Amino acid sequence: MESEKGTVTCGSWIRRPEIENPVVLGKSRQRDSCPSLLQIFSFDPTTTSLSSSPVATYVLEETEGEPVSIAVHPSGDEFVCSTSKGGCKLFELHDQEANLKLVAKELLPLQDVGPQKCLAFSVDRSKFATGGVDGHLRIFEWPSMRIILDEPRAHKSVRDMDFSLDSEFLASTSTDGSARIWKVEDGSPLTSLARNPDENFELCRFSKDGTKPFLFCAVQRGVKPITSVYDISTWSKIGYKRLLRKPAAIMSISPDGKYLALGSKDGDICVAEVEKMEVCHWSRRLHLGTCITSLEFCPHQRVVLSTSSEWGTVVTKLNVPADWKEWQIYLLLLGLFLASVVLFYIFFANSDSFWNFPLGKVQPAKPKYESILGDRQASEDVFGPLDM
Repeated sequence: MESEKGTVTCGSWIRRPEIENPVVLGKSRQRDSCPSLLQIFSFDPTTTSLSSSPVATYVLEETEGEPVSIAVHPSGDEFVCSTSKGGCKLFELHDQEANLKLVAKELLPLQDVGPQKCLAFSVDRSKFATGGVDGHLRIFEWPSMRIILDEPRAHKSVRDMDFSLDSEFLASTSTDGSARIWKVEDGSPLTSLARNPDENFELCRFSKDGTKPFLFCAVQRGVKPITSVYDISTWSKIGYKRLLRKPAAIMSISPDGKYLALGSKDGDICVAEVEKMEVCHWSRRLHLGTCITSLEFCPHQRVVLSTSSEWGTVVTKLNVPADWKEWQIYLLLLGLFLASVVLFYIFFANSDSFWNFPLGKVQPAKPKYESILGDRQASEDVFGPLDM
């Protein structure tokens, strides 16, 4: 675990093939001593830590305010940052010798739209969605920014949202406790999730393993927090579990869909195995007494990134079984093949011939002439005795 104190407002992993999954962090202004910043840090999987100094830095103008949320494109070549005053801005990542360079570009449809609580790219990389603090929900084609959905009254205030694995649906939750499902292709509202009078939807994440088409929702049922599971073919609830056992502030699911993480409003994190829906990792008091603002799985490691305004950035290695690497699978197959060759050779070396099994200890061997010519009487009397 690595912690770096500071006024961090948001953070996300960047999937890059050249380097080991860097992290982009948004930091708020500290009076007049330090402006609002976007910084990229490299990640060392050996020590499970971020670099002590950033590999790239971008200074936000005072008129733009502070970073609110960040969404990284699945390609890892660009990300979008929402600010408290200046809407959204696109940042492209360019390799520059040993460092990265951030190049800012304006997103005209999202200029001066106010703070966007939620930003998300679709899994197929072709759609981009924003959910505003004012309840305005937008879906765009990417990168053309053609508007698919522009609904100013989608919610009272957008709380959370997520794209499905096939990029067909978008789920969104509101601060008033409601949850809605949208068709991404045309932006039409599909349904609203049913709830009891004492239930409030907080957070939502679609399954990502490709086999179980579920939607996970953090729900506050009275004073009891639960995690409900919905079948996306019927949008009906199929069950629920109590995982975090305290109000959740943020939810995340691993890229391969095997693990679901929940962060609490007082700094705890729990990770559950999706197949069993049982908690397999706890990090208590990770951000002691502070609401967790960002929580995200590393693309290639069993590591999670979490941020809070009080404790800054924390990188945590999960206490879960290690995954099989591709080279380990090939090595196992090669070992099984070699073992089968050795067993076949031993079997052949201890046999009388290629087609015969080894003779038993008490089994007498037949004379060679009998094995070749057979029983003389049997050969002459082929049909046996005949009744006349």
